[in-house]
Amino acid sequence: MTTSPPQRRAASCIRLTKWDEQAVIAAARSLREQTGGASLALVFVSPDWRPHLRELVEIIQVEGHVRRVAGCSTDGMIGTDQEDEEVSGFSLMFLNLPGEDIGSWIIDETFQIPRDRPATGGWLLLGNPLRLNAQALLEDLNRIYPGVPLYGGLASGGWDTETLFTLHHESMQLDSAGIAIHLPGTVIHGIVSQGCQPIGEPYTITRVDDDVVLGVGGRRAYDVLVETFENLPEDDQKVAHGNIMAGLAASEYRDEFQRGDFLVRNILGGDPTTGALKIGASPRVGQTLQFQLREKDAADEDLRLRSEALRSREGTPLAMLCFSCGGRGQQLFGVPNHDAGILAETFGPVPVAGFFCNGEFGPVAGLNFHHGYTAAVAALY
Repeated sequence: MTTSPPQRRAASCIRLTKWDEQAVIAAARSLREQTGGASLALVFVSPDWRPHLRELVEIIQVEGHVRRVAGCSTDGMIGTDQEDEEVSGFSLMFLNLPGEDIGSWIIDETFQIPRDRPATGGWLLLGNPLRLNAQALLEDLNRIYPGVPLYGGLASGGWDTETLFTLHHESMQLDSAGIAIHLPGTVIHGIVSQGCQPIGEPYTITRVDDDVVLGVGGRRAYDVLVETFENLPEDDQKVAHGNIMAGLAASEYRDEFQRGDFLVRNILGGDPTTGALKIGASPRVGQTLQFQLREKDAADEDLRLRSEALRSREGTPLAMLCFSCGGRGQQLFGVPNHDAGILAETFGPVPVAGFFCNGEFGPVAGLNFHHGYTAAVAALY
């Protein structure tokens, strides 16, 4: 007799409230009814809940029949068709993935990336921006698990040790650098929307000094930036001040470079005397650079196009985790529920959980990077 494989289930919710034991119990029971319990629960919670985190985790595990709990602090929650900024409460997701060998680790001084995991599925990473060396960790993961995608974000909610934390069911070591989670049996596709549109022409970097670009296309980098700005339409020039970024090609194996082929980084300064541009990355001679304009219409269009492309290519996911920059939301778009709304329009009422981050993680051209101003969405299939 042939038996069907166990059904995978997911459910999510947002609760906006100061600490409320009964609200947590009700949420955990509701999600348990929808999923039958959870292999993994992810919770993104406001900093004012810190004194109650041990009780929060215990209730989720006991009332929700949950094996593992991980999460972090945030001052903005994301759910299905819903975003709530600068509020108290939590965003919670249950993932019931029967038979999957989920691994989760607290990142501290003794943490070493496990080397015995299958190179399948994907990783989730929640970090403390005051403690996590994200670049070093991502470089190691890219080397040890090449091609395996990683999504996540850095905790938000403040800028001190009391308001920034990660949490894990095995220890209430809230000052850890982060939590790493491996889902080896879940196919993870996703969206990394950096919110920019390419402007000007692509150029080859011809001179660099560490993080300073001196020459592009045989010309002074600063002069090329000024020329690119001056060639913009008048309306784009009005929003371009402070919003022009450097786009570095993530891969040179392209006949043509398009939106999404670039790793977008801040321009930290420019020197009209030397013609140098200092950028927040490590550019190299021979790499392609194209300037990028960050503004709300480009960010809106980019997320819509990427969401529609993912739906057309992969269909509707089991669940989605949305890690959106704290600089997006109403501050950028001027309307509520922007990123979550686009996901709901595109994919329907899929369970979504997430938060507004101090930095986002997601792959570009097959390599995992640390981003800013980005919506990084992990779609679980």
